[in-house]
Amino acid sequence: MSPSEQDARIIIDDQLRQAGWELTDPLEVRTQVPIYESTTFREANAEYDGDSSSSHPTGFADYVLYGRNNRPLAVVEAKKQALHPYIAKQQALPYAQKIGAPFIFLTNGELIYFWDYRQDDARPVDAFYSQRDLKRIIHLREEKKPLSTALIPDFYLRQGESREVRPYQKDAMRALDAAMELGKRRFLIQLPTGTGKTDIIALYLKRLFDAGRAERILFLVDREQLAKQALEALQDILTTHGTYWLKSGGERHEEQITICLLQTMISRYQEYSSGYFDVVIADECHRSIYGAWQSALTHFDAVHIGLTATPSEFIERSTFEFYECGRTEDGKGFKADFSLPIIDAFKHRHIVPYKFAEGITKIAAEGAQVEEEEYDPVQFEKKWTNDDTNRKMMEEFDKIAWQNYKELAPLQKVGPGKAIVFAITKHHAARLAEYLNDLHKDLKGRYAEVITSDASDPDDLIRKFKNETYPMVAVSVGMLDTGFDCREVLHIVMCLRVRSPNLYQQMRGRGTRTCPPIGKRGFVIYDFFENRKYFNDTEANIFTGAGWSASGGPSEPLRPGTKKLVELGLEDEWLYAVNYVEVGPEGEQIDKREYVSRWLRQSRMKLRMIPYSQRLESNPRASAKKSLRSTCSQMKKNVSSQRGLTSRRCISTKII
Repeated sequence: MSPSEQDARIIIDDQLRQAGWELTDPLEVRTQVPIYESTTFREANAEYDGDSSSSHPTGFADYVLYGRNNRPLAVVEAKKQALHPYIAKQQALPYAQKIGAPFIFLTNGELIYFWDYRQDDARPVDAFYSQRDLKRIIHLREEKKPLSTALIPDFYLRQGESREVRPYQKDAMRALDAAMELGKRRFLIQLPTGTGKTDIIALYLKRLFDAGRAERILFLVDREQLAKQALEALQDILTTHGTYWLKSGGERHEEQITICLLQTMISRYQEYSSGYFDVVIADECHRSIYGAWQSALTHFDAVHIGLTATPSEFIERSTFEFYECGRTEDGKGFKADFSLPIIDAFKHRHIVPYKFAEGITKIAAEGAQVEEEEYDPVQFEKKWTNDDTNRKMMEEFDKIAWQNYKELAPLQKVGPGKAIVFAITKHHAARLAEYLNDLHKDLKGRYAEVITSDASDPDDLIRKFKNETYPMVAVSVGMLDTGFDCREVLHIVMCLRVRSPNLYQQMRGRGTRTCPPIGKRGFVIYDFFENRKYFNDTEANIFTGAGWSASGGPSEPLRPGTKKLVELGLEDEWLYAVNYVEVGPEGEQIDKREYVSRWLRQSRMKLRMIPYSQRLESNPRASAKKSLRSTCSQMKKNVSSQRGLTSRRCISTKII
């Protein structure tokens, strides 16, 4: 061998050791194995049996990896670093075929290709497979059944209740089936928040196990709360399959399903061979598959499934590109392998609809000038604050929530129902929670709770918020905006400017889950910073834009030693009153004032159609107000029958 070939072999030897191969044991690894024209399995092992019937080999396999039964598992063809290993395919193939090795590795020490030549083309991998990996693949191949034999259930048990497998969930599993059968190894599922992505995956993994298609699964998340929710769902649905959470510094188990934080796996993935897992799932993959995090995924040569409600399309952060998605029909964008449009999810009541209670104060919208000092509204709660502004937002939210929670969830026993308040900084969150607790002094500080990473036990606070009556309101910064599952949430309060399309949709999605126990019909987004207008989000044109932005989202709290916020101490007022945005006849948005005007127009038309209207026209001095009141009962029935006039509360407003 040339010096460059010797250098490559030194690296390859080390890589094989890292994968668990014992190079000094000829029962596991043999080098320079002669290949004869008429080589059989017995002849390939002749020098170890003391019986060689041929003296003219046609070539030598650089390495042959063996199983414990002394049968060849893989041929390793080594090239010097100047050569690309892919070109050695046709040299290695006859070697593997003659000795009956089902797999081939092609490498130059820098690049490694794995070739299951009976199934697919060679593909780059991060490291060699272990002996156990190769034997497991052979076992799965022997046990493999058509996915059609693993029936998709109509119902499943979750959290002690029977749930129906929805049509789109069945369609998602069928789409995965088709991709698996075609040999696709990366798959993206895009579903709106609240439509049960984790449940779909758990049901699908059960089918893979039943069909002999997988034995080891890795479920990656980037937040502890997501890990807990995944563990709960997988253990709930896959009761006969071992599932555990691999924590930082924790002992590695040999369970079928491993749940792990990306932050943990990035420092531990080298403990595993590239072929250790059959399927790798990345939850909320739109934010966790880029940069340094990506190595924790690509190390594993497995089927990769990404789950997200908001994929990113930016070149440097393209979720679609990583999962090798195809282009849209017009060729201008990409599409997920399976997706459910949010419009369809609302239409079929898979998720509950929402409406806005929107309003903004003058100081939040325009900033302020104090002693010739200009205070930019964008720097609110970052460089300056105003106590009255924050109090007004909390008082308005609390008042509206208590007035209307029974319309949102008739079976909700304790008002006003669960709420999440999104703040700008952790200091901001603390003050908002304090204002809310001041409004409910009888609860002695239990009404609202700050849930951030700074809390002494955020996991316990989340558990209480989800399972107990109090706290009723969770105030948070960057912790509950994505992946947080609480079906009872009726109120989403945005006390910050949001300019990230993905973050906006994730925040909105915290309220979309259905909740039959409380009869949940919808939820309200209290938008105090005109985020809806920025994204043009209406019920008729629901915002679903993709993208990513580093600005406009929650910021970190003030660091010790930094300049404190300037308290303006000004009395604030509403730039425009907080109003609901309702749904009109064809889905267009209308506010209360437009609603009332339309009601009055139609009322006058209806008055002409009833006998009393004749007396009204013959007596010009009659009070229109008195006439309207005297016929209010009839009008309510007539007007409410018109399509799109959905707000009973508006009919009885004082304007009328």
